[in-house]
Amino acid sequence: MKKIVTIIGARPQIIKAAALSRAIRNDYSQMIEEIIVHTGQHYDSNMSEVFFAELQIPKPDYNLSVGSGKHGEQTAKMISGIENILLEDKPDAIVLYGDTNSTLAGAIAASKIHIPIVHIEAGLRSFNKSMPEEINRIMCDHASTLLFSPTQTGYENLKAEGFTDFSEGPYTADRPKIYHCGDVMYDNSLYFSELAKKESDVLSENFLQKGTFILGTIHRDHNTDNSQRLTSIFEALLTIAEKEKIILPLHPRTSKKMKEVLSDELNTQIVNCENLQLIPPVSFLDMVMLEESSTMIITDSGGVQKESYFFQKPCIILRPETEWVEIVENGSAIICNANKELIIESYQNFVQNPPRHFPNIFGDGQASEFICDQIIKYL
Repeated sequence: MKKIVTIIGARPQIIKAAALSRAIRNDYSQMIEEIIVHTGQHYDSNMSEVFFAELQIPKPDYNLSVGSGKHGEQTAKMISGIENILLEDKPDAIVLYGDTNSTLAGAIAASKIHIPIVHIEAGLRSFNKSMPEEINRIMCDHASTLLFSPTQTGYENLKAEGFTDFSEGPYTADRPKIYHCGDVMYDNSLYFSELAKKESDVLSENFLQKGTFILGTIHRDHNTDNSQRLTSIFEALLTIAEKEKIILPLHPRTSKKMKEVLSDELNTQIVNCENLQLIPPVSFLDMVMLEESSTMIITDSGGVQKESYFFQKPCIILRPETEWVEIVENGSAIICNANKELIIESYQNFVQNPPRHFPNIFGDGQASEFICDQIIKYL
């Protein structure tokens, strides 16, 4: 029996962890014991707690309740809490997802006491080290023993940074193993899309019909905290809303910052625009339903960019770069940053020339099972 400690701290990590937890519960319960640690990096009932029940994830065995704070302060508290748990439970490995401060804290805590690190979503790069996420993912990768990249590009990024594709174990932090295994979020999208059709009421609750609206999300601080950028984005959305309905689930940060950084005049225009519908944060199943039912997606979320591809929707990216370069190269997504004119132009382009081809670049929907097999085999 292999014992793993899974670290989660933010909404996307809870969702990603659902895929691995489901695989363990269904197929590997006699071979893998999973201990779940919630750092409390983000802990809002709408953004976190409800996900455990909805995504059928066991409640965390530990909650560090760290909360928000400065990067250093927050990360330090998590390192200390995670280290204590690792020393007490003595797992065979720690499983980390993505690129949050929880990911970094788990990597530091485990590496210092020589516990193997499994990094899921390894190798992703924006090549922009001003992003805290970029530093977190690089640091985690270079301390890991098993690195699972969801894409071929991520796998090639690791090789470019000096990782060797060793064919045989044993594997250690000094001799790590890198994989191109597909994406656990694709596993989830296949599994939960059918469930969402049965259980989600988000369309009827918001008087929406499939194929009649654009889905938007804005949450990254470089957009929400910058008056010029957020103004440009909302001015573009208002222009697009003259032609097509936009539904915008509001992240708590965005809702707060809109009042702080946008002009009173622009806030009034947003409130009075019938075709720009602002709603509270939605659950994962509701988000899946909105993604699948939309005509197009406008977002600064890395996860939502990827899910737009899963559901074969054109995507406008509100960032200067993306880790998911494949969807841009495929022509199904356009990087627009916060450029008002480019956002509007890209919308018009997608209306006139919607993408038709969505090659299978994110695996076969069995990434979680593959990861479990490798953990059992090599750790």
